[in-house]
Amino acid sequence: MPLKGKASRRVTVAITGASGAVYGIRLVSSLLEEGCGVDIILSPAGKKVLKEELGLDWEGEREETEQRIRSYFRGYGDLISYHAHDDLLSPLSSGSHGRREMVICPCSMGTLSRISHGASTNLIERAADVVIKEGGKLLLVPRETPLNPIHLENMLKLARIGVIILPAMPAFYHRPEGIDDLIDFLVGKILDRLGIKNHLYQRWREVRDA
Repeated sequence: MPLKGKASRRVTVAITGASGAVYGIRLVSSLLEEGCGVDIILSPAGKKVLKEELGLDWEGEREETEQRIRSYFRGYGDLISYHAHDDLLSPLSSGSHGRREMVICPCSMGTLSRISHGASTNLIERAADVVIKEGGKLLLVPRETPLNPIHLENMLKLARIGVIILPAMPAFYHRPEGIDDLIDFLVGKILDRLGIKNHLYQRWREVRDA
């Protein structure tokens, strides 16, 4: 059931220009359903992928995009906040604001590379940098194949400092009956790493005991 009001826990979710925008949308829905507040950032390429893959036209000025997002996730009130990707004055760009959890889903290789090198050319990269420097939890969901040595080196560099690399690799041991089951498996894994209990997919023991 939709919840209204402010949440004590907020997670920043960024959607970039890699294929797999549906993962990010399902993640936002799941967080809202669990009563978490969500700060959404969309890269320009991410908006194009949303339109291409899901038919969601969220391009335009900040106010217009925010209105469309709120309309899509209707009923959740102040649990949703939208931040323009070029708004480096956003509270998310400052460590003093207190945001400590962020998921970039899907995460393009370009975004991952710039984060690994400490570049902050937009709010997504700056917010990620803030989470890292403040000792928070950053999850990156890369969606690319095959991976070249540069991709792998950047992932290893980030993993070594505590960033969680959670590739968009759905499993099949739970015998998915459709695409939604594959999507929910991955989103469930993300929620697991955030410490949010969920029943989006069958656990290995549940499958064996069935």
